[in-house]
Amino acid sequence: MIEQERIMTTQETIDLFDKYVIANYSRLERVIVKGEGCYLYDADGNKILDMFPGWAVSGIGHCHPKVVEAIQKQAGQLLHIDNTFYSEPQGKLAKLLSERAFGGKCFFCNSGAEANEAALKLARLHTTQEKYKFITAEGSFHGRTFATLTATAQPKHHEGFLPLLPGFVYVPFNDVAALESAFSDEVAAVMVEPIQGEGGINIATAEYMEAIRRLCDENGALMILDEVQTGIGRTGKWFGYQHFDVEPDIITMAKTLGGGTAIGAMMAKEEVAASLIPGKHASTFGGNALACAAAIAVIETIEENNLLENASQLGQYTKDKLGRLKQKHYIIDNVRGIGLMIGVQLTSPGAGIVDKCLEKGLRINCTCDSVLRFMPPMIATKDQIDQAVDILDSVLSDSA
Repeated sequence: MIEQERIMTTQETIDLFDKYVIANYSRLERVIVKGEGCYLYDADGNKILDMFPGWAVSGIGHCHPKVVEAIQKQAGQLLHIDNTFYSEPQGKLAKLLSERAFGGKCFFCNSGAEANEAALKLARLHTTQEKYKFITAEGSFHGRTFATLTATAQPKHHEGFLPLLPGFVYVPFNDVAALESAFSDEVAAVMVEPIQGEGGINIATAEYMEAIRRLCDENGALMILDEVQTGIGRTGKWFGYQHFDVEPDIITMAKTLGGGTAIGAMMAKEEVAASLIPGKHASTFGGNALACAAAIAVIETIEENNLLENASQLGQYTKDKLGRLKQKHYIIDNVRGIGLMIGVQLTSPGAGIVDKCLEKGLRINCTCDSVLRFMPPMIATKDQIDQAVDILDSVLSDSA
């Protein structure tokens, strides 16, 4: 019999997890009970300014009213239908995405890893049989399925899963000469992130992106851009590739797309998409009506509120504010990023700084041991950025 619903204490919830939930995450000792805009609220009544919302998922903030309304309305009409039928929300969402990218066709799934998996399979289907290799960049992160884990060129993620899938070749990020040396007639595709997120907010150079496009064209390979973090407005443009003079064959997206609901998408040029025929790939929950309705609301919200412009302007404001801290705190080596995808490179480990920031009411992230990630919602204000930087400043001062 299910217990009557009541408010649980923080410790009761943690005890529940300890007993019934697999401990495959290193969890913070907080129980989050509410999210609103740029803030989280925990079970003990603490308010947290969230500058890394939902691991960069809540790109327009937590529980945006327009998204909530769209979900509520759709939930009363149709939650899910299998993909042997058509549904209006999926078709509308595909059109909105295609019009904001390069006019491609969409396949829907539930996560970024699934979108990348679909992209890899499509590249194999579309190219000739002898093309089975994929080139990816060192420091990349593409997911945790076996194919996307193998594509992720970070040895720490491979531990315990060897041997990995064959056919993946790793090259240093932004190294054109290494990229050229890695190419052969066996390469089906190159998969890279325009900005490496998990890898430390490393920005691709224009020369590197143009070289990928050129080498793919010369060798009959496909250019796949993993836009799971960079897509849907975070960089101040709809997609990260739009900061460069290139057009990919395939892009993948997730995170911000669903406004907090689980959705991923792969978009491919029409001639490439034609290779994904019935029976070759599928996703039971992919493109379900609820998630698509939420994603439509996200896109409409971004446009109605000029959030691309805000992401660009607020991103520069945030970088400038963080950059000024470098003059005060020797632990900061540099600040880099595009739009609201910002990394603060430290000269020593940053995990303790993240913990102390949370104690003072600020949520940020540390990746690659020494890169603090600021990825605020696109709805954030300068006052909220000021508050976040002030907290970081105080933590760095206390730690000096």
